[in-house]
Amino acid sequence: MIVVSDTSPILNLARIGNVDLLWRLYGEILVPTAVAEELAHNGVDPSSIRSLTVQEALDHATVSLLQSELDAGESAAIALALEIRADLILADERRGRRKAIQLGLEVVGLLGVLNEAKRRGLIAACKPILDALTGEAQFWISSDLRDRFLRQVDE
Repeated sequence: MIVVSDTSPILNLARIGNVDLLWRLYGEILVPTAVAEELAHNGVDPSSIRSLTVQEALDHATVSLLQSELDAGESAAIALALEIRADLILADERRGRRKAIQLGLEVVGLLGVLNEAKRRGLIAACKPILDALTGEAQFWISSDLRDRFLRQVDE
């Protein structure tokens, strides 16, 4: 499975010490240089993350076009995912997710990651990790979405 990630899923899981969940779920995760730079700027060394590979998107025109609507990391991640025909892109921000879906990409955010991890038995429960994400990592989620998600995963 070919998986590309934007900054948010990696950064938030790294902030709570659970970034290995991505490797356990997906194996290698590809990120463009812009995402690696955003991670480093936020205190996360990309080279310290197991199975994270930096790969630049070669289609600079698509990156530039996407940057008219999205930030640098999202633009480069979407362009890379399109270019290499990724099976999945990990992204959380609404505009980036919407654009990726519009371009035909399969998108999963942190909630989807947690759901899949629980389904595969990699974590016993989503709620403690979600609590850490919202508390320690300052990951924002509406109370309505949080409640719906926890009901969906039977917690």
